Amino acid sequence: MARRDYLLKRAAWSVLTILFVLILNFFLFRILPGDPTTSIAKDPRLDADTRAALAARFGLDKPLVLNVQGGGLFDSQLFAYVDRLAHGDLGVSFNYGRPVGEILGERIGNTVLLVLGGQLLAIILGVGLGLLAAWKNRTPLDTGAIIFSLTAWSLPTFWLGILLLIIGSTYFGLPTAGRQTVGMDYASVWAQAIDVGRHLLLPTLTFTIVLLGEYMLVMRSSVLEILSEDYILTAKAKGLSQGQILRHHALQNAMLPIVTLIALNLGFTVAGAIQVETVFSWPGVGSLIYEAVRRQDYPVLQGAFLVIAISVVAANLAADLVYGLLDPRIKSP
Repeated sequence: MARRDYLLKRAAWSVLTILFVLILNFFLFRILPGDPTTSIAKDPRLDADTRAALAARFGLDKPLVLNVQGGGLFDSQLFAYVDRLAHGDLGVSFNYGRPVGEILGERIGNTVLLVLGGQLLAIILGVGLGLLAAWKNRTPLDTGAIIFSLTAWSLPTFWLGILLLIIGSTYFGLPTAGRQTVGMDYASVWAQAIDVGRHLLLPTLTFTIVLLGEYMLVMRSSVLEILSEDYILTAKAKGLSQGQILRHHALQNAMLPIVTLIALNLGFTVAGAIQVETVFSWPGVGSLIYEAVRRQDYPVLQGAFLVIAISVVAANLAADLVYGLLDPRIKSP
């Protein structure tokens, strides 16, 4: 009963958070300076009437929250925004002239492919390296792992991406931009997958290096703290080997901070995706956000940030569920 109440409370807070994000998402991009019709109608020969018609076409001629001249709340941009979301409509892009849901659907798969690959490699390598560094505490291996992790963690994402782009293209002949080779006819699906993998290698490696250091340092610190507990001393007295202690006692308890970090890192990973996708011209959500900011494309920004926010909330909810599996003591917030 206690665990069910805990899960219901976590789910309720997640729903409230998403509702708050919906409202914040509406106002966030409307406080930006400038007028999106300026980006739409770049031709200086267009007169004020034409710009007004463009504003009416995208609903920008209405008041933000309340129409004091008639219509009230129901004749406002906010009501139109909520009404569209209720019908699963994310709006129409100012820049592309297409539904935002359709555009995001084309891009989100590429970002998931990039982010998941980098995250999985960083988690596996970071957890393994952190566990090894804690096992070999105060040895040259531990010192080298710490220096490498601190260096990797401190590197700017865009700088590392540019550096790897230069090295990969110059010495290994790896592609520098795009998702696949333009104009290439593939003999099979396998050949296409290999080409996509070659394009994906450098941006994935960039993500892995940036995230690896953080996971390693947190894992090492957690394991060292657990190895100082009394029950570890009891396990040693029972004759368990160092490997058995690490696998059966230290690893499971040390994974709690890692689960938290993974959930929190999802949002930061998307922020990093904007830089990585821009450097490598990877056609994902990050590069779409960058282009939408340049062109003040409100619907695309709102749709992309809504998807990101829901992903982060879902990741945190999943982390709460994993807590209950890793630590049975967690039954209530």
